[in-house]
Order: sequence, then C-alpha cells, then structure tokens
Amino acid sequence: MAAMKRFLICLIAVIFTAWPVMALDIAGTWFTSDGKAKVAVSDCGDGTPCGHLVWFDPSMGAETTDINNPDPDLQSRPLIGSPVFWGFKRKKDKWSSGHIYDAESGKTYKSKLRLTDEGRLVVKGCIGPICQKQVWRPALVD
Repeated sequence: MAAMKRFLICLIAVIFTAWPVMALDIAGTWFTSDGKAKVAVSDCGDGTPCGHLVWFDPSMGAETTDINNPDPDLQSRPLIGSPVFWGFKRKKDKWSSGHIYDAESGKTYKSKLRLTDEGRLVVKGCIGPICQKQVWRPALVD
C-alpha cells in the first residue's frame, strides 16, 4: 500500500512538473497563412501560449500603430510587439478558450490552436460556433 502511494505521488509530481513544458510545443516564430506577418509564440508565464507580432510585410502599406484598436489609449501603441493571442487552456492535444486579436479590424475573437503532425500551427478565430481557420508555418529565426 505504501509503495502504491509513493508511486501515485511521484506520478502526480511528474505530470505537474511536465505541464509547463507542454505549452512549449507551439513555441517559436510562425508565418501567418498569407506570409505577411510573423508571430512569436512563447509561454505567458503561466504555462499557456501567448503570441506577439514581431514582423509584418511593409509593402502592405499597413499602419505601424494599432490605430484600429477600439481602446483609444492603445491606438498609438506600436504594432510590433503587440499581443496577437492569449488566454488559452490546454485541452488534450490543442489549446482552446483563448482570444486572438486582428489589428486590421481592431476586433478580438475567441480562438483555438493546434499543432499538426506536419509541424504547422492551426489557428482558428471564432464567433460563436463559426470559426475561420488559418494554417501557419514555422519561420526561420534570423
């Protein structure tokens, strides 16, 4: 009985120490599906993924500040470094219940993330049950 108790305690300890590492399965820099932006994904500090814009194609003629943000206090912040997604919860082999921000529209949507077997990141932005899917590819870091 004592051996079983020690085994369960060790198993629980291994699971909880490995939990933050699971967040890193999508860590890295990713090209958006259109290739016009790069998003760096890292641990938010709580074992969940956060994404920040690190580059966008200047030929798009895009603004360099977050002028479409509905919060007037954030409209002058630089787009580079701004949050793209956050607030996820781990669900088996994917992340759900998060949020994704679209700087072009200034809107925030519910979001889901999943890593494919081919090493692509499936990113979904949702309004209710309707989701738009994008497939992001890894970007080589300079």
